[in-house]
Parts: sequence; structure tokens; C-alpha cells
Amino acid sequence: MPATARPKRSDAVRNEQSLLDAAAAVFVRSGVDAPVREIAREAGVGTGTIYRHFPARADLVVAVFQHQVDSLAAAGDDAVLRDWILQFADFLVTKHGLADAMASDRSGFERLHTEFVVRLEPVCARLLDAEVHAGRVRDDVRPLELMRAVGNLCIGAEGDDGYDARRMIEVLLAGMTSLDRG
Repeated sequence: MPATARPKRSDAVRNEQSLLDAAAAVFVRSGVDAPVREIAREAGVGTGTIYRHFPARADLVVAVFQHQVDSLAAAGDDAVLRDWILQFADFLVTKHGLADAMASDRSGFERLHTEFVVRLEPVCARLLDAEVHAGRVRDDVRPLELMRAVGNLCIGAEGDDGYDARRMIEVLLAGMTSLDRG
């Protein structure tokens, strides 16, 4: 009879969530190659704790990615489009690093990407529809188009300290409020 995994204690789950939140914050600031000691300092734990939970950097990056997808999906319940899009942009910083971290597992990366689109496109659609119905956003923008546009604006930040992706996203969102297309 195969052994079944015991459920994690609630404090262990909270600690892991705190560690993932800290790692996500460090990844946004410093990229996925940030030193583990920086993540440990942010989380208030020792580096051994991180390695115990995530033996390889790719394990940590994938866990952060999945944690952020879960957080973004949940945030869609209470967010407005602009706020959610800015959270999505922060998430994309980690996602771009994920491709490098998973270079040897292309199919795994593609599976995660598909999961991210399947989970987040409906959230974006719901928020976009609410803005359209309120008359605040034009009705000809599709959710996946918007997500890709934000993604493309985030890519421009790589290697250019003078580029402000959030500012460009604000310009994109302002352009979506132009209801007069005449």
C-alpha cells in the first residue's frame, strides 16, 4: 500500500506562503537569479529553510510562479482592471525569468504557460467586461490581447534602467479609455 503524504500543518503552509511572497518580491526587484541569502533575509528565515523546501532554484521559481498565478486569480475577485493589470505586470517579471530557469525543461515551461493563460484570461475578461459595461473602457479590446500587450511592454524593461514599464502600461490603459474612435 503506497504511503500517503500527510497534509502540511497550517503554520508550515503559512511559512511557505511567506517565503514565496518574499521570493516573489525579490524576483521583481532583482530577477530570478537573486542570491538565495537575499530571499532568506526578505523572508526572515535561514538559507537552509529555503533549500529544505526548494532544493533547486528552478523549484523555487516554479513555486513562486504558481503562487503568483493563484494570487492573481484570487485578486481578480476584488480588483479593478487597472490595479489587477499592474499586479499582472509584476508577475510577468518573474515569468520572464522562469523561461531561463527552466531552459532544460521546455515542455514543463509550456505547460506552466498554458496553465497561466487558462487561469488568468477569464479573470482579465471579467474585469475588462466590468469596465466596458461601466462605460470606462472601449469594447474592442480582447482579454488575451491586453495580456499580451502588457507582456510586451514588460519585456522592454530588460536591460534598460531608463525604461519604465509601469508608465507605459498606464499609457496603454489610458488609450483604452478613449471611447471616441472616430
